[in-house]
Amino acid sequence: MVEDFLYEYAKLIADYPEKIKIEREELGENFAEIIISADKVDTGKLIGKDGKMINAIKTVIIGCKAKDPTSYRVTVKALEQ
Repeated sequence: MVEDFLYEYAKLIADYPEKIKIEREELGENFAEIIISADKVDTGKLIGKDGKMINAIKTVIIGCKAKDPTSYRVTVKALEQ
């Protein structure tokens, strides 16, 4: 559910939505890392000025915890050319 939301949201923000990839890594019980891979140009848009965009995304994900006890760490990575 969270991965689908992040994928669709990142595609709306990105200049190159076809390059967006989402990966989920289980780091422990009820803890996961979601890695958003995007074009170098789009990483700045996803992080936002002073990290405001990524913090807003994390806030929305915290709202998902009402139905899912899993905690998430969100990481944005630039794709290698």
